[in-house]
Amino acid sequence: MIQAQETGRKMWMSLLAKAPAARLADLIPDLPDHALLRRPETGAVMLRGRVGGTGAPFNLGEMTVTRASVRLGCGTVGHAWVQGRDKAHATRAAVADALMQTDAAPGVQAGVLDVLQAEAAVIRKTRAEKAAATKVDFFTMVRGEDK
Repeated sequence: MIQAQETGRKMWMSLLAKAPAARLADLIPDLPDHALLRRPETGAVMLRGRVGGTGAPFNLGEMTVTRASVRLGCGTVGHAWVQGRDKAHATRAAVADALMQTDAAPGVQAGVLDVLQAEAAVIRKTRAEKAAATKVDFFTMVRGEDK
């Protein structure tokens, strides 16, 4: 379960950003009263990679993202950055971020984040099982002349 701490916020923002837009819209169909502090806008971010996963960093390429910032009626501010050009997804994720900082957090946690986390775990497990099915084990046999 994600806790409402700084590391928890990173986790729920990541979960909201990676969630399918349609699924997030299903889980949060009606947005509470909010004002747009930063209208959803689309741009690009540079992705960095590392040679061999641990070596020198290099620029891998760019990715399109959409960001938004909202303020709820109570004054709580929420932010979101999502992959792609879906402005509604960015707005909905920003509202969810703001709600997680209010007294509504337990309801959002149970009704949205825990559901998204469970669905993401199933997707990861399915992907891992598919990859494991293609695994090849190499082994060495001892030949008689090598004795």
